[in-house]
Amino acid sequence: MRKFGVIGVGHVGVTVAYTLVTKGIADELVLIDKNEKLAVAEQLDLQDCQARLDTTTKVKIQDYSELKNADVLFVTAGNIHALDNNSGNRWAEFEYTREIVKDIAPKIAKSGFNGVLVDTMNPCDAIAQYLQKEAGFTAEQCLATGTFLDTARMQRVVAEQFGTNSKNVGGYVLGEHGESQFVAWSTVTVNNHPLKEYAKAKGKDLDLNNLEDEIRHGGWAIHSGKGYTSFGIGTCAVKLAQSVISDAQLECPVSTYNKKYDTYLGQPAVVGKGGVQYVNELHLTDEEEAKLKNSADTIKEKFATMYQRA
Repeated sequence: MRKFGVIGVGHVGVTVAYTLVTKGIADELVLIDKNEKLAVAEQLDLQDCQARLDTTTKVKIQDYSELKNADVLFVTAGNIHALDNNSGNRWAEFEYTREIVKDIAPKIAKSGFNGVLVDTMNPCDAIAQYLQKEAGFTAEQCLATGTFLDTARMQRVVAEQFGTNSKNVGGYVLGEHGESQFVAWSTVTVNNHPLKEYAKAKGKDLDLNNLEDEIRHGGWAIHSGKGYTSFGIGTCAVKLAQSVISDAQLECPVSTYNKKYDTYLGQPAVVGKGGVQYVNELHLTDEEEAKLKNSADTIKEKFATMYQRA
């Protein structure tokens, strides 16, 4: 039985739940939200659609004990409205998510859950590290979507420059899922050719600074139009979960523990059975390494405040 849990059934959580059910990925699904009326409504809505699906998912709600034998737990709670007047600053949610995660971490630990946890809460790097420590997981078991989505945005933006499919663009966005993130341009390829060489061959004069700004603020363009993001991040979260349950050994950028900088941050890793199987070390330029250190320092500074308030 493939069993999943979702804590927080807002825009992202319900997108994850809907995907798991309609794609036939989940045999059992547990939904938990502080708003019980919402949890009941989403349960009923998902149950209603199943008479028209080729698969069946048993949907349960509001019971942490049901997480004990779950394979993957998505933690997607948050307060998206904290970002309404703080475009470009994911730390604006921190005042809310810090208290939410302090409430749910002991409940997750008490449930006996021992699968793989995928966090999408912002700021996801600090929240994932807190959950890992306070819920008693190994670093391998607890990861966040990190720069997986930011890298997808990079692929889209770069692909648009060449009229190709985003799947034909390789490379990474690294560091914080936030303002200090950066594109490691030395890793970026188009149709398996290094970006700068490919651009030169195509007669393209790329402004990398402008492209990077577009990538960094891609989420805010979506947020300003519909008030939240859901499809991109939900797809990333589900893809990571599928990699876990099928032991796909997917190489991709996620937020996981970095030994050198002693913090969670977005970096390439291989995800499969048990979570993060290993980190894929990169050979960055000196400038990129300095940006990674700056991003790590930013995350560590904010993470420290998790323990400064009651």
